[in-house]
Amino acid sequence: MPKHNEKLVIDRATKYYETGTGRVHALDNVSIAIRDHEFVSLVGPSGCGKTTLLWSMAGLHDLTSGEIRLDGTPIHGPHPDIGMVFQDANLLPWRNIQRNLAFPFEISGKSANEDRILQLMERVGLGGFGNKMPRELSGGMQQRASIVRALSFDPSVLLMDEPFGALDAFTRDEMNLLVEEIWMETRKMIVFITHSIPEAVFLSDKVHVLSARPGRLARTFTIPFPRPRPLEIMETREFFDVVNTIKADIQHQPKTSNQALAGAYP
Repeated sequence: MPKHNEKLVIDRATKYYETGTGRVHALDNVSIAIRDHEFVSLVGPSGCGKTTLLWSMAGLHDLTSGEIRLDGTPIHGPHPDIGMVFQDANLLPWRNIQRNLAFPFEISGKSANEDRILQLMERVGLGGFGNKMPRELSGGMQQRASIVRALSFDPSVLLMDEPFGALDAFTRDEMNLLVEEIWMETRKMIVFITHSIPEAVFLSDKVHVLSARPGRLARTFTIPFPRPRPLEIMETREFFDVVNTIKADIQHQPKTSNQALAGAYP
């Protein structure tokens, strides 16, 4: 049984990839317990296994050993209570936005909740854009659509794999405010991957730092700032101090020979 208030438990997660040149050790014995309604970020050096871990939470990757449990039940495949926002919006270019958002329901054989989708589109600023094709939307608007798609099933857990990395700084700030607002309104548990330490600190209750490959849990930082957090908080000395402490923790981690392969695997 899960401990009180623990929603998602990563229990000794270990992952090896088999390649043509040998075995790659991606994750090693990672254990993290995430509470219900908590917003956490995963950060670490490039290639440390953040995306591998997130995809395993989503049931899209099998672990070599260890397990991930949602509400005490092991995850062995895609789960209806887990929504996923990927690095790219991955919208079908031949379908308009409304039909893109209905597509997951179609392939699952369920009826789309049209009212919920329309409400979510209004909430993220896409009201009136349902008939637009993906090419007619900016990158930020496409990612707004991908957030609607992930939330359309009303999951209790939302996983976000560096969804704003390709956006300009101004749009990224807008999206960070939007995500914080949605989290405060819905109180869904969110796990967020980012290479931006300031973004992780701004959004999160906790920031989990993974070591260089093989990814291990190196340290957890609890973020002290109250919510809601205005963008101006990022200009304060206290915010800089937290960001720099996390950066220093990552930079001072010992290097491994596997870092030469960084970026080859998620």
